[in-house]
Amino acid sequence: MSPEPLAWPVVDRPLAVRSITAREHAAVLAAQPSASFLQTPGWGRLKSDWSAESVGWYAAGAPESLVGAALVLYRQIPRLPRYLAYVPEGPVLDWTRPDALTAITALAEHVRARGAFALRLGPPVPRRRWRAETVKQAIADPQVRTLNDVTPDVAEPVGEALAQGLAAAGFHRVGEGPGFAAGQPHFVFQMPLAGRTEADLLAGMNQLWRRSIKKSVTAGVEVSRGGVEDLADFHRIYAETAARDGFLPRPVDYFRRMFAELQADLPDSIRLYLARHEGDLVAAGIWVRVGRHSWYAYGASTTLKREVQGSTAMQWQMMRDALAAEADVYDLRGITDTVDEHDPLMGLVRFKLGTGGEAVEYVGEWDLPVRPLTYRAFELAQRIRR
Repeated sequence: MSPEPLAWPVVDRPLAVRSITAREHAAVLAAQPSASFLQTPGWGRLKSDWSAESVGWYAAGAPESLVGAALVLYRQIPRLPRYLAYVPEGPVLDWTRPDALTAITALAEHVRARGAFALRLGPPVPRRRWRAETVKQAIADPQVRTLNDVTPDVAEPVGEALAQGLAAAGFHRVGEGPGFAAGQPHFVFQMPLAGRTEADLLAGMNQLWRRSIKKSVTAGVEVSRGGVEDLADFHRIYAETAARDGFLPRPVDYFRRMFAELQADLPDSIRLYLARHEGDLVAAGIWVRVGRHSWYAYGASTTLKREVQGSTAMQWQMMRDALAAEADVYDLRGITDTVDEHDPLMGLVRFKLGTGGEAVEYVGEWDLPVRPLTYRAFELAQRIRR
């Protein structure tokens, strides 16, 4: 039985909202157990096609205390002085606070005053979790098509309360439907690390993953950490991966700026890993960590020497380093909700499932129209573009 969702009481003295400096923003993040790297001031500087603002919540008192923060990205719609205000994988708040929903309402008022027609946010708050074995059983059942058809192993009361609270406050979900939608992923795959050892991680993997790791060791694959000067090598095989998998690659300068901006806020928050076999670069990837949350953010591999399992060796080193950095989570990022073995996206699910982690449904992304007429015009334009 799912736990009863939490309820938000009415708060007489809501948190105050105002702009803060990048330094104040970074200090809030440094004090958190974890936060998304998409909520760092550096991410706002990286997204040069948006304008960025750091916003903070202050609790009343003497002196006031800064208790939360958000990176708000603003994008202007054509020919109008109106903006979509977007908070990717944020804001950074304690979602168990009784005034959490009131704080979001205050943020909506803040962005409206700055010319926004809508506030879009995507709190990375878990709502449901499915263990690897549960997902495997669902894949084996021909009557089951999506994770939504599968009873979760864990139902998160904070996430359920947040989803219900946002809906009651006038927000509506965006990006739902099959496959990958625009914005940040609704479903992700994660490996829990807290309290585990390397031996525990290996024991939790399926036989194919363990065999591939052993094969990479036998073949002599060497994984090392690179620097910014090695990003050109990473980008060479990243572009090859993009051509092979049919996506548009980002330019190498984007990754150089990504390293510079994230490191400026939080030292050692981003790393480059390179897997080589007999001197040949066969795989490369970018690892990010904020607090106790780590991510496999970007990856690339060559068609050359795929049999030596360079990508698996690199992933295993990233996982071990996340564990050594005392991260609680190694996040392999997005999956779809499919468990249909005939779905073309099932290969990605199976690959991540082999780590023995868990599928996690986040609360997802939500829109609050603060200027409804402009928002309706924006939605219509979006539908026409699709």
